[in-house]
Amino acid sequence: MLYPINLEVKIGFDKIRDLLKERCSGSVGMSYVEKMRFSDRYDLICKLGAQTREMSKLLGMGGDFPRGNYIDIHPILKKASIKGTFLFEEELYDLRKGLFTLQRCLVFLDSDEEDSFPELQKIRSQVEFDARIITEIDAVIDEKGHIRNNASPQLAKIRSKKLSEEENARKRLSQVLQELKKQGIAKEAANATIREGRMVVPIAAEYKRKIKGFVHDTSSSGQTVFIEPEAVLEINNNIRELEFAERQEIIKILTVITTKVHPLVEPLSKANLFLGMIDFIKAKAEFSGEIDACIPVCKDEPLMEWYHAYHPLLKYTYQQQGRKVIPQKVKLDSDTRILVISGPNAGGKSVTLKTVALIQYMFQCGLPIPVSEASTMGVFKNICMDIGDEQSLEDDLSTYSSHLTNMKNFLKYSNSRTICLIDEFGSGTEPQLGAAIAEAILEELNKKKTLGIITTHYANLKYYADRTEGVINGAMRYDVDNLKPLYQLDMGQPGSSFALEIATNIGLPNKVIDKARKKVGTKKVNIEKLLNQLEQEKKELQEKRYSVEKLESELKDSKEKYLKLKEYHEQNKRHLLNEAKQEANRLLQDANRRIENTIKAIKENKAEKNITKAVRKDFDAFHTKLKETTESVQTKPVEQEKPEVKIIGGKIDVGDLVQIQGQDAIGEVLAISGKDATVAIGDLKTKIKLKRLEKISRTQKKKRESGFNVTSAQSSINRAMTQFKSKIDLRGKRVEEVMPLLDDFMDNAIMINHKHLTVVHGKGDGILRQFIRDYLRNIKEIKSMEDEHADRGGPGVTLITLK
Repeated sequence: MLYPINLEVKIGFDKIRDLLKERCSGSVGMSYVEKMRFSDRYDLICKLGAQTREMSKLLGMGGDFPRGNYIDIHPILKKASIKGTFLFEEELYDLRKGLFTLQRCLVFLDSDEEDSFPELQKIRSQVEFDARIITEIDAVIDEKGHIRNNASPQLAKIRSKKLSEEENARKRLSQVLQELKKQGIAKEAANATIREGRMVVPIAAEYKRKIKGFVHDTSSSGQTVFIEPEAVLEINNNIRELEFAERQEIIKILTVITTKVHPLVEPLSKANLFLGMIDFIKAKAEFSGEIDACIPVCKDEPLMEWYHAYHPLLKYTYQQQGRKVIPQKVKLDSDTRILVISGPNAGGKSVTLKTVALIQYMFQCGLPIPVSEASTMGVFKNICMDIGDEQSLEDDLSTYSSHLTNMKNFLKYSNSRTICLIDEFGSGTEPQLGAAIAEAILEELNKKKTLGIITTHYANLKYYADRTEGVINGAMRYDVDNLKPLYQLDMGQPGSSFALEIATNIGLPNKVIDKARKKVGTKKVNIEKLLNQLEQEKKELQEKRYSVEKLESELKDSKEKYLKLKEYHEQNKRHLLNEAKQEANRLLQDANRRIENTIKAIKENKAEKNITKAVRKDFDAFHTKLKETTESVQTKPVEQEKPEVKIIGGKIDVGDLVQIQGQDAIGEVLAISGKDATVAIGDLKTKIKLKRLEKISRTQKKKRESGFNVTSAQSSINRAMTQFKSKIDLRGKRVEEVMPLLDDFMDNAIMINHKHLTVVHGKGDGILRQFIRDYLRNIKEIKSMEDEHADRGGPGVTLITLK
């Protein structure tokens, strides 16, 4: 039940209908908008909502689904159903447009193999359509809605002959006109024209008796007459006869095609209703997109849990103006049934009431609503509303009497599936009595477990809501500093009218305001002050909460970044230790081979047994030291105290002490060959580029011998191993940038004897790749070079194997 009868007008739903009609392209779709009604059937509401949701999804896909030409073809079909009649060209053209729209809709829905639009498919299943009728119409009607020349052989013949006669008439008339111009009877600017379907020439009225022919028309001034000369009378007669024959042939063609439409009238009438329904659903989907509406979760019980709810009409209007609407949060259920909203005048109480009424009404009409998708909608059987001035002179009812009449009906028809919406509850009579009656009515509605929202200024209703189970206070927020309404509903606390503050702000004399304070009484003023103070404290609390939330968000981001960085370092550490462990094991294996080979050589040379034992003992000691070194690398890197080294620079010669740039190891130059130097670091020998070496003082020799033995040298090399990456990426670099990077990369690889290397240079024009490979061919330690596998870069990557 809806109360009052004009509820739609009061809440503005009539304007919603008008907006939906504007988005329908056909009268059938508009008729469905008119038929739209409030429903309390949960299944129907869900079905209508699902239809609109599917249409919104369909339109959002941006496919070939038709947006227009949902023409009402019912009058055309009604005419075609009468035997012996024929459809005019324009009617046949409109029929074709409507059927083509129908065909596109059906083709689109029939191609839905994934069953994405089940509700729309149910509507489509009621339609039977034979697309051959479109082909039949296209055979006689062109794209502009005219009969084609080749619609029949006879029509083609008639039109060809007519065209020839018209050309003959124009030539003959042109000759006559030229002769008249020479005689001065016709003006030089005169041209042949058409009057009453016949070709004529314009001449001055005073010369009309000098020309044999038939006068068809006269200009408005009477100075010019339009004469059909005798010379073209016969030709014009022939043209008129051909025009008549053409019309007769067209009627035959239209009669034939109408006869083909006749047996399809019944299925096409159903298809016309389908088109109207699709047009209607499309209008709902388009409007919902304009106001950011959706179909939220629905439950078959009386409740409201709305988030970011907007007044639909305000949302639509404000969007056109580039303004913002304040969203509301509303929650009513079996525990909190009635909301009592208080606050200042012009603070948005009535708008909030209408917002609730319109959104709920729209939803139960099957329309999407402007709320968050996280909202939950309930279903009510009755909506009762009392808002505005209902004074009736005919019924001799005052404003207050009309309000009481409404309350009587509310109490009579309300139940647990009813929502009552009452504006300015109890107003219109003596305040004390009005407040008492309002409280009594509110108590009765609460007993009936009716849901509702009421607005009031009465303090007793605020007290009632505060102490009564099932009833809750609500306030329209107000900026107490600037004395401006915020139009935002806040559930849980009563609002102040801010009457004295507003009066002060307007400029009412202070003595008047002081008198008002005294008349109201200390208790009332203190309550208003308390409400003002609560509003101010809430504002400050919200500002602090926003600040805390911002800090929490920043802290959360920082924590996430820290954890990601920590994880990265842990993974990198494990990776480096694994590589060091593998290299250390390899070194141990090399040391073992070296020992065995030495002993083998001694035996083969028939060395003395005691010498062999001594050598073996010496190598065992070497093995133990090397193992200790590798074990320390495998567990954790231990920083060794670095001996102080004095770099003296200058030219490097054989016998000089040197240090590798960026490393701790000190060695002695054994030989120099071009740009390379052979350096002994402990018992190890390696080749290094001269430019990577630094000459140090000879006084460091002792420190080298005492602090940089095989173990320390090996440790230095192990550190180099852990830092070395066998892959280098040179893409995007210039040739002059590549050379030093490639030098360092190859030197390190040769020094630590890393066998397999990868150089990424990209494909591009092949210039960088060619330079790199030419450079690498000059390094004699390289055993081979080849392209990477095609799946992993092909010729854009060079794989290197060292000897």
